[in-house]
Amino acid sequence: MRVLLVNHFPLQGSGSGIYTMNIAKELVNQGHEVFVVDIDNQVDTNDYNFERYTIMCDKSKNPEAKLSFNFPCFTTHPRSSLTYYDLNEEQIQEYINVYMQTIRAVISDFKPDVIHAQHLWLAPYVASKTNIPYVITAHGTDLMGFKKDERYRKYALEASQKAAFVIAISKQVYQETQELYHISNEKLILNPNGFDETVFNIKPVKREDALRELDLPQNSEKIVSFVGKLTDFKGVDILIKAAKIVTEKIPNVIFALAGNGQLRDDLEKLAKDLGLNNIYFLGHKNQNQVATLYNLAEVSVVPSRIEPFGLVALEAMACGTPVVATNAGGLPDFVNKKVGALVEMNNPEELASALISEISQQTKLTKGKFANKYTLENFSWSKTLGKVIDLYELAIEDF
Repeated sequence: MRVLLVNHFPLQGSGSGIYTMNIAKELVNQGHEVFVVDIDNQVDTNDYNFERYTIMCDKSKNPEAKLSFNFPCFTTHPRSSLTYYDLNEEQIQEYINVYMQTIRAVISDFKPDVIHAQHLWLAPYVASKTNIPYVITAHGTDLMGFKKDERYRKYALEASQKAAFVIAISKQVYQETQELYHISNEKLILNPNGFDETVFNIKPVKREDALRELDLPQNSEKIVSFVGKLTDFKGVDILIKAAKIVTEKIPNVIFALAGNGQLRDDLEKLAKDLGLNNIYFLGHKNQNQVATLYNLAEVSVVPSRIEPFGLVALEAMACGTPVVATNAGGLPDFVNKKVGALVEMNNPEELASALISEISQQTKLTKGKFANKYTLENFSWSKTLGKVIDLYELAIEDF
């Protein structure tokens, strides 16, 4: 089978980018031919096992760029703070036209059997203008965009209506997609996200070297990890407030925060105002470094106010690390007392209490082992991709 994967984001630094990359890699491993179209403002030097074309953007930095402005996001990205809501009508049309020209050129050369577009947004709208069957994965942030900016609704609705299938990555995304788009049960498919078990697993870590690589102090004893964008809906401000309480009970704890975002300066100020010197802002880290951080940590935390799925929780669990997460979005689908704890949103006291309990009871030795086995059995990419391939085949057959 020849599969064209299209995304609005780079393959690194976003959940849907990682999703696209993992699907592409696993499809190739299973003998399929894959071509990926993504977007970026700089060259991605990672070595991939599939063909790829990146739409370069931001002519102020790249004179040869196809797009005059930086790539837009639903929230933020490590390399872009521009949002879809910042674009004017002329820029929206420029964006659509560049994707249209690119996809048509790739189709002419690659001749895909099926297109898999990420987000119920503009990429599947472009796919709807081709004569190729296509499926869409709804990731959740696209649904936030649908509600926030009505200018994009006509594109998203047309894309959803003409798609062979729409994949929802969590129960919450499934329900919300059904409510917003009125997609039939036969067409809307729940297929949870998967993680890359070749990267995220329990592995021996040389602590001294790992701490040095992550720019953490060598005397770090108890580590709480956070991985994600530093944006409001991730609830990092709640985590920092909880950190104040945890530190009073466990003085040798540190909080290692991997990720970037528009709120970094505000969050650093919050930590300083609370007198905390054990909060470390690590910036963006690659997947291997994130896996190392999870293996080092006693517990990982996902304090989100909104979380369509919560892949970072799965990845931490796969590394044998219990997770404390908020009862938000897709997180309750797989986080429970056997692998960590669920807490109320916007409640630093409850979050702190759960973190103190996991650390003091050393649950990494018990819950961690179960979490690793649980994720491997239920959320590996091979399991997730099997259902996706079935949908590809049905889309081609019914077209």
